[in-house]
Amino acid sequence: MNEKIKEIQAEIEAFKISSQENLEQFRIKFLGSKGIVKGLFGELKTVANEQKREMGQLLNALRKTAQDHFDNAKESMESQVDEDSKVDVSRPGDQIAVGARHPLSIVRSEIIEIFSRIGFMVSEGPEIEDDWHNFSALNFPPEHPARDMQDTFFIEKGEEEIALRTHTSSVQVRVMENEKPPIRTISPGRVYRNEAISARAHCFFHQVEGLYIDKDVSFADLKQTLMYFAKEMFGEKAQIRLRPSYFPFTEPSAEVDVSCTICNGKGCNVCKYTGWLEILGCGMVDPNVLDSSKIDSKTYSGFAFGMGVERIAQLKYRVNDLRLYSENDVRFLKQFTPEM
Repeated sequence: MNEKIKEIQAEIEAFKISSQENLEQFRIKFLGSKGIVKGLFGELKTVANEQKREMGQLLNALRKTAQDHFDNAKESMESQVDEDSKVDVSRPGDQIAVGARHPLSIVRSEIIEIFSRIGFMVSEGPEIEDDWHNFSALNFPPEHPARDMQDTFFIEKGEEEIALRTHTSSVQVRVMENEKPPIRTISPGRVYRNEAISARAHCFFHQVEGLYIDKDVSFADLKQTLMYFAKEMFGEKAQIRLRPSYFPFTEPSAEVDVSCTICNGKGCNVCKYTGWLEILGCGMVDPNVLDSSKIDSKTYSGFAFGMGVERIAQLKYRVNDLRLYSENDVRFLKQFTPEM
């Protein structure tokens, strides 16, 4: 048995461990519950009593040799892994891509900020609306031809019509129903219209509509408010002009143009050589709209306006295709990443 122990010890010392797989093979062969060393200890009972002490010492030494060989190999492999995984702090780091706010979010926030400086609060409402808030309360009687001005996505039709809102004026109705004048609010949000998608039109877009109701509000107040907005948004040299128009919920009504910021009013292909660009619609709130929301039209008056966020963004960033705003094309969006 003494010779057998010497042979096994030599085999242990000659066993080359170069991988985790070899390490596990060594453990199973020599140190496992059914390994060689364990088996030799089992044979110790067959050794003569006067030799058991000597054989036990030899087996203990053999087990220690096997365990030391295993531990040294394992430690060496772990230290090599640690060395490979060390981070070289002197190396330049990987550049992290910085995201950017969406251009429509930038413009929307800027519009809100401009009007907040003159006391306008932000109001929000549901995108799915009933007929009253989307049409009837805004002076759209049943079968009125003005309803054909907006192609609507109806969800339910019949006695009670439910639809995706076609404008954020529905939010203004809710404000008038729940608050007493003076009212000064803007209502930004997404709206939906059943239109063919093209570079100039989309089935959904974003609006910011404003409403001001108080005693003795005049058209001059409306004009000065819009002049203030134009200069804050497009620069101190910006000018506006108002053209007569028609909206069911305002009377009188007007379309508002701003002087072209690209050619400074001299005429270019963007403004079609007119020197002006249309930005919004506006007017004095129709008395019927006030009365339908239980606001006394003989005591109070007001004005309203509405603009498309995409339209303002087009003028600000000179983007000519509405579809780019909703396609999530990184090549387009990364242009709005702040400078590093």
